[in-house]
Amino acid sequence: MTNPGRVEELSDITPYTKYYEHDGMLRAYANRAMLLATIFGVLAMASLGLAIYVRLQPPTVIRIDASGIASMVGTGRIGAGPTRSVSNEVNSDAAPTDLEGRATVRQFLGRYLAYTPDSVDRNLAEALNMMTTNLRTFSMNKLRDEDTVGKIKSEHLISDFEIRSIEHVKGTPWTYVVFGVKEVHRVKNAAEVIDQIVSRYNVRLVETARSEVNPSGLLIAEYGEQQMVGGHEAGLLQQSALDKDRR
Repeated sequence: MTNPGRVEELSDITPYTKYYEHDGMLRAYANRAMLLATIFGVLAMASLGLAIYVRLQPPTVIRIDASGIASMVGTGRIGAGPTRSVSNEVNSDAAPTDLEGRATVRQFLGRYLAYTPDSVDRNLAEALNMMTTNLRTFSMNKLRDEDTVGKIKSEHLISDFEIRSIEHVKGTPWTYVVFGVKEVHRVKNAAEVIDQIVSRYNVRLVETARSEVNPSGLLIAEYGEQQMVGGHEAGLLQQSALDKDRR
């Protein structure tokens, strides 16, 4: 005769898995986690190596000459010291192009003739740094004697400058004639007054050694302004030769 208590005890034990089956499941989970960890570790190391490789590559510099042909400058890789050094020396000794001359003239006039009371100090400083030593000394003395910066700040003058054309003077290496319009805004008797002045600007450049500060290798050697149309403004940066003749 079967004992009822023994049957109930056996029925409670049978639902549990056997010990070796449970241990096998744990080992399978552990192996799967180890495999995934190995795969992710390899991917992380590959991504780190790629990031280091890209970071060590030299920057790509593209130069466009006057004819519109693009060429790469300093394409040598790290470790190729002699080849990269020769390439940089050749490009640093290359003569400036007419395109660089026009860009230098445009940049200089934009800094020298466009200003606000807050930006006049910075703009004039950047324009003066583009001049030769002699022209810089002459311009600084003129600005100081006429108190140009003080007038601009005290009268709250705002000047906008727009270049209409830049022409290279034939028979000269670096002389340009620029036609531009300058608008001077000021407040007078609680009303804004705008003076439009059309002028001709004569700019002559000289070549110098290329550097990080002056990559074009060009400096402003001479600068002149001749007013063509418009009224004379007492607070302007430049006084034209026409105005001086009238006086």
